[in-house]
Amino acid sequence: MFVRTLLETKDQKLITTTPDASLEKAMDLLIDNGIGCLPVLNGVGKLVGIISDKDIFKKIHETRGDYRKCNVEEVMTAELIVGLPEDDINYIAGVMDKNWIRHVPIVDGEKVIGIVSLRDINKATAENVKIENRYLNLYMEMMNRRDKSGDV
Repeated sequence: MFVRTLLETKDQKLITTTPDASLEKAMDLLIDNGIGCLPVLNGVGKLVGIISDKDIFKKIHETRGDYRKCNVEEVMTAELIVGLPEDDINYIAGVMDKNWIRHVPIVDGEKVIGIVSLRDINKATAENVKIENRYLNLYMEMMNRRDKSGDV
């Protein structure tokens, strides 16, 4: 399955933040939308970073709770790993595994068109396994009927 197909099956809109947003605002966006990361876009909509719930949690711990003066730019990851719509989800899964990350922004040219999470990959993979199992079971039933009827 290609990333583009996976993104088409997701019904969640892309939620983003800006580098100058407060960590509290970023946390609100994550919690209110039930998501684990936010692409960070500058004033012209260019992807400049990504911030995850783990990044924020780490900063809260490092500052011993005095994180309210921090903004997204201070915490975000600026060295990005991105995917393309034509990438295979197995390739993206390998990139995630190799780099110990849970989310990959997907870009089309200069535009962020979505995020693929480890959960998205697991869900798509499980669905593909169910479909393959169904076809294999149907094939085995057909072969069994053929063998019983004496057709070879």
